[in-house]
Amino acid sequence: MKITALKIMAGVRYAIVANFYIAVIVLMGGCLLSVMDGSIFEFNQELYGALDNNLQMMMVYLAVTEAVVVGYSLYTKNHPLMVAVGFFLILMVGSLEFYGEINSIAIDTQLYPFFLYTGLSHIVFGFFVPANPLPRVETPSGNAHT
Repeated sequence: MKITALKIMAGVRYAIVANFYIAVIVLMGGCLLSVMDGSIFEFNQELYGALDNNLQMMMVYLAVTEAVVVGYSLYTKNHPLMVAVGFFLILMVGSLEFYGEINSIAIDTQLYPFFLYTGLSHIVFGFFVPANPLPRVETPSGNAHT
C-alpha cells in the first residue's frame, strides 16, 4: 500500500511539474509573440504617442523577467519563490483592468485567463513541489521505488 501511495504522489508531482513548465512556456511564448503579427492577443492599434506599443513592451519585459526568475529558482532550488511570482501574475489581471480604465483603452479579455492560469500554475508548483525529491522505498523484492 505504501508503494502505491508513493507512486501516486510521484505521479501528481510529475503532473504539477509538467504543468508548471507548460505554463512557463505559454507565458514566455505568449508575451514574446505579443510583439509579432502572430500574436494570440489583440492590442489597440489606434493608439499614438506615449501609449503606442506600451502594453506590448510590458509583455516583453514580463517574458524576460520570467526567464530570469525561473532560471534563478531552478538554479538555487528555491521553488517556494514561485508562489510569490504566481500571486504577482494573478495580480496582473487587476492591473490590466486598471491600466485599461485609466487610459480609456480596451484590453483583450484573453489576457485574464492567460495570467490566471500561469499564476495558479506557479503557485501550485511553489507549494507542492519540494526542492528535494520523493524518498525512495525498498520493496521486499529489493527494487527501489520513488
